[in-house]
Amino acid sequence: MEIPMFSLVSSPFIFLASLLSLFLLYALAWMLIAGRRRLPLPPGTTGWPYIGETFQLYSQNPNVFFASKVKRYGSIFKTHVLGCPCVMISNPEAAKFVLVTKSHLFKPTFPASKERMLGRQAIFFHQGAYHMKLRKLVMRAVMPEAIKDIVSDIEAIVVDTLRSWDGMLINTFQEMKTYTFNAALLSIFGKDDVLYREELKRCYYILEKGYNSMPINLPGTLFNKSMKARKELAQILAKILCSRRQRKEESKDLLGSFMGEKEGLTDDQIADNVIGVMFAARDTTASVLTWTVKYLGENPSILQAVTEEQETIMRCKEKSGEDRILTWADTRKMPITSRVIQETLRVASILSFTFREAVEDVEYEGYLIPKGWKVLPLFRNIHHSPDNFPDPEKFDPSRFEVAPKPNTFMPFGNGIHSCPGNELAKLEILVLLHHLTTKYRWSMVGPQNGIQYGPFALPQNGLPIRLSLKT
Repeated sequence: MEIPMFSLVSSPFIFLASLLSLFLLYALAWMLIAGRRRLPLPPGTTGWPYIGETFQLYSQNPNVFFASKVKRYGSIFKTHVLGCPCVMISNPEAAKFVLVTKSHLFKPTFPASKERMLGRQAIFFHQGAYHMKLRKLVMRAVMPEAIKDIVSDIEAIVVDTLRSWDGMLINTFQEMKTYTFNAALLSIFGKDDVLYREELKRCYYILEKGYNSMPINLPGTLFNKSMKARKELAQILAKILCSRRQRKEESKDLLGSFMGEKEGLTDDQIADNVIGVMFAARDTTASVLTWTVKYLGENPSILQAVTEEQETIMRCKEKSGEDRILTWADTRKMPITSRVIQETLRVASILSFTFREAVEDVEYEGYLIPKGWKVLPLFRNIHHSPDNFPDPEKFDPSRFEVAPKPNTFMPFGNGIHSCPGNELAKLEILVLLHHLTTKYRWSMVGPQNGIQYGPFALPQNGLPIRLSLKT
């Protein structure tokens, strides 16, 4: 069979054209890769090998660290903290880029020490279907519809807590940590499993001491002690899971949500996420409460406005013949108190930043953020920028009578990884402030201007106060 003449001519031509196309595609890809590689890293310094600039960040006012960096390098700069190379960003647009617009390029993460202590299957470290599944389970237990039923239980914890402080000189932060941990245990385990609560507290208190330690697992180090406590904590949780399965009772608390048969979570996954919730629920809320007590004590007119609002709720309940126990509806009638909480969250900025990790090389504003680097949106800088909040160092709850500009107020983060438990945290604060302002008076003891750091910014010495019943 003869081959047509055009085939003899076109076949080499097609081959050469294909070869040329492949070469051009390869050249274009190489140019793109080379161009990406030529992108500069953000300006900045990385400090000492491995240690980096960890101590500079955690041992002083974080505002000083951030402000000096921003002044020298601008709103995006590199550093090295807790064993990780990092890029820090300090404006609302950049925060939105990382947390919302391009959130798929930045997975949530923590330093290696914290990741190992909380457990690698905890919600904080994941994206995609597994993260959304866990978020749904957490939300089921802490959304308003669920926590409406535990207002009276939280109130009972508050009443017992405040009664134990009466006439005492207390360390506000330490006592608030005890309160918020008891409230966290209530939301996780309900009223059951009382037998294990003291064991859970003992182990967790050891564990938390190592959260910001360097991941050096040698005998005697904080990290080593914390990992031992973490193992014991997992064993206690295994006993609780076994006990619940034997009882075959359905529970509406967080543990019950995790244990649902159709959810298919392993015991290790449940343990990692229970420990993660303990971590998320304790120190941050306790810090907010400590700062709130301080700011109210320093601003008598604001304290008076909050007290009058809370007393009005009490009088209305008395006039209508209602039970004096607080309800969810009562907590919706506290706009002044709620604005005080918002302003505390802004001024104190308990979470100075959050951790994300680039899942691939990312270009932002002409800089390369390499794959694997941590990216830290600086909430504190955004909350303290005069461009976002005039006179930012002034404690002024009235500024929240008008909603802040988008992406300028992010005390609970932003996007799909924002804190799912923010409504529960607000409820715990509102209920405590109701009883604190209507039944007690307090005075701050000792120096009141000092601030201590590591990792959260706190009033000096945890804010010692003396509390007494109103007469």
